[in-house]
Amino acid sequence: MISGHATPEGTQSLAQAFPRLTFNRLGKSGLLASAAGFGCYRVNAGVTAHANALKKALAEGVNLIDTSVNYADGGSEQLVGEVLDELIGSSRMSRDQVVIVSKGGYLQGNNYTLSQQRKKDGNPFEEVVEYAEGLEHCIHPGFLDDQIDRSLKRLGLETLDGYLLHNPEYYLGWAHKQGVDRERADQEYYRRIEQAFRYLEEAVQRGRIRFYGISSNTFPAPTNDPEFTALQRVWEIAESIGSDHHCQVIQLPFNLFETGAAVGKNQPDQKTVLDVAREKGLGVLVNRPLNAFTGKRMVRLASIEVRSRMDYAEIIQSIKDLAQSETRLWRKILPEMESVPGGLRVRIKQQGCFADTLKHHWRTFGSYERWREARDGIFLPRIQGVMDFLLPLAGNNPDLAGWIPSHEKTLDRALRAVASIYADDAVALEKRIINMLAQADGAWAHPGTLSQKAIRALVSTAGVSTVLVGMRKEAYVSDVLSDLQHPITTADRTDSWNRLKKAAPEIFSDGMHL
Repeated sequence: MISGHATPEGTQSLAQAFPRLTFNRLGKSGLLASAAGFGCYRVNAGVTAHANALKKALAEGVNLIDTSVNYADGGSEQLVGEVLDELIGSSRMSRDQVVIVSKGGYLQGNNYTLSQQRKKDGNPFEEVVEYAEGLEHCIHPGFLDDQIDRSLKRLGLETLDGYLLHNPEYYLGWAHKQGVDRERADQEYYRRIEQAFRYLEEAVQRGRIRFYGISSNTFPAPTNDPEFTALQRVWEIAESIGSDHHCQVIQLPFNLFETGAAVGKNQPDQKTVLDVAREKGLGVLVNRPLNAFTGKRMVRLASIEVRSRMDYAEIIQSIKDLAQSETRLWRKILPEMESVPGGLRVRIKQQGCFADTLKHHWRTFGSYERWREARDGIFLPRIQGVMDFLLPLAGNNPDLAGWIPSHEKTLDRALRAVASIYADDAVALEKRIINMLAQADGAWAHPGTLSQKAIRALVSTAGVSTVLVGMRKEAYVSDVLSDLQHPITTADRTDSWNRLKKAAPEIFSDGMHL
């Protein structure tokens, strides 16, 4: 187990070692946190690319890592623990320089199985919200104690720096569906939060965590939203526990299209969430900076890789080439590998063969965003898992060693070919968004990729401590950090965000595809 925790002195020394990067005070914790943090929503243990990306981010100055017990069903925390163990164990960094934040509340996957077994055993977790099949939620002290213990073990830490209640508004959503009166639901909701906070104060005293808070998607929501979480009321709960409480950080969604954190006056005296956070000295972690939900659409705020459409014959040929490469693996190479049993060969074929799917569906994804979502969320994780398994076996197999780099190039060509179908609309949308940004605030017109601009807008906004970015590849780390080395003034940019809020609906008024 790694002892210690982040300290003001340790994070200050790290910031001094990277003078070109921006570091912000993380509320009243006294810690300095990098303006961009490593968001672990889609990283998993066993994926080499994810581990390498985290190592690169830490080596180049990123010092805040945000994970959760339900990210990759615990695999995210395990990956972070493995990387920290390697880097701290080899003295490439020290524990007091890095801020580790995790979250708890969800019962999915292994947690859901655990919950069902405890019910059968007559020892259920208390106050569980049975939200949907396969999904429950809980912030009762008994459950949180169990979850913090599991998180610490996966992370290999004696102490977590920050621990957040993860979307506690699931209770409000459940109560609304059950027809519970709004006033009664709110009363019970904040009672549960107070109960959780009192437990978390005890966890601080026991040295298991250093500070706590809430990660809620509904901090920026309108007050009439049945799942609205009132930051002012949360703060009053913390103050009622004691003036020396350790509620020091919140997390919320904020991006170019979801601007409520900066413009939604949902707090007393017509204040926004960011207003109250700044007034109370709370650290603010921003999630979903590049995945914006607007209406029923999801917009990925990143420049597209393919800028023009390929000829249909070229697209079809690239898919045929991919099919031939896959066939070579499972018909010729794998049968000759005695170390790979037959059942595993079948699974490799099922997980790693992608050409047949492209052959039948390459024209039916409908939009670039839907294609990218399927590619990054479904297909590539499976293929990467197969490649990670095969790579260690290539040292003693020349055929496999030659096939891997060749297949990667063939796969990349096929992916780019399919993506090119949607390039025209995607490029046009990207240009519209960049122009919208420049008109909203001149400081946001700095040259760079769309993702850099989107992050720059958030980083430049007073009250934002760290923007959590899903840097799952080393290239993503480079993209984020290269722009953050260009200084930008932090200021109250409420007017700029209001201009964005007004302009955003116009982006889609002509029916542009996403």
